[in-house]
Amino acid sequence: MSTIREEKERLEELYLSPFACKSKFSRGRNYLEEECEIRTVFERDRDRIIHSKAFRRLKHKTQVFLAPKGDHYRTRLTHTLEVAQIARTIAKALNLNEALTEAIALGHDLGHTPFGHAGEEVLNELLPGEFRHNEQSLRVVDKLEKDGKGLNLTFEVREGILKHSKGLGPILSPQGDRPSTLEAEIVRISDVIAYVNHDVDDALRAGLITLKELPQNSRKILGETHAQRISTLVKNIVYSTREANYSAILIEDSVLRALTELREFLFEKIYFSQPVRKEFEKAKKVLLQLFEFYTQNFENIPFLIKAKSLFPEEPKERLIADYISGMTDRYAIYQYFEHFVPKPWQGIETVWGGIGYEL
Repeated sequence: MSTIREEKERLEELYLSPFACKSKFSRGRNYLEEECEIRTVFERDRDRIIHSKAFRRLKHKTQVFLAPKGDHYRTRLTHTLEVAQIARTIAKALNLNEALTEAIALGHDLGHTPFGHAGEEVLNELLPGEFRHNEQSLRVVDKLEKDGKGLNLTFEVREGILKHSKGLGPILSPQGDRPSTLEAEIVRISDVIAYVNHDVDDALRAGLITLKELPQNSRKILGETHAQRISTLVKNIVYSTREANYSAILIEDSVLRALTELREFLFEKIYFSQPVRKEFEKAKKVLLQLFEFYTQNFENIPFLIKAKSLFPEEPKERLIADYISGMTDRYAIYQYFEHFVPKPWQGIETVWGGIGYEL
């Protein structure tokens, strides 16, 4: 008698696109383990990511605006959920593997630092061999979760996490550096669609820009509203990819130019704007001082002592970067206050005649 998982695998072979990555034919995990009776390998990966500590910490990590007072600004967690939803919509419309797409999307930013890209800049400057959040995300799922055991994810999810990042590089995967699955390519472009649109939304909310300032060509091609822009981009990707017979995840040149133009506008007007960079520079100083403190006091930090026992071959700078990158914004600030801000004296007082006396 077949298991529910095996029934799902047969349905994938029957109904998913020939270009989809089928769970049954995954290239496997770093080490073998017994299969689940109910879930496919990619469903299992998705669940492991959702239940991880690193995933929960995303709710208190900066997307663009540091510790915003408003309730509706994006965090790294809400960004991740928006990426996952956009990517699932595209994957489903193309009849590709939704579970694989979702797993990659949910795991793609697990290695992001506190204070957004400000934290990444600091660690990249300090760590020998550089620091990249996509590489750190892979390190989180491979090594750091579950006390050094990692999550033992499939090759396809791990590859998608590693290859999602693009910085200011091409939005579409370059031909020589494409991941092995279309599902991973979907997450790469969905990441851009999500952050470009929600960062515009947040910047409007913050009063940094107005609608009239958005590039005219982008507004004309993509639409005037958040919903219109996402709808235009998602539909164009789906139809362009189908018309090209799934040779890659594609988008029309005019639409791609409009998206690229909007992304460049964000870098100029928001990410590198004076109000945002001013706070980012403060955040960088916090993390720089913490890094120096942990370097000088490595043997006195419980987390670092434990990390060294788990990874004795790793240099201490690497373990400090793991520690800092795993912090939420508020924990990093707490650590800064703990180590660098003087504490008021906690003596016992009694008050007599309106005057405080030490006992």
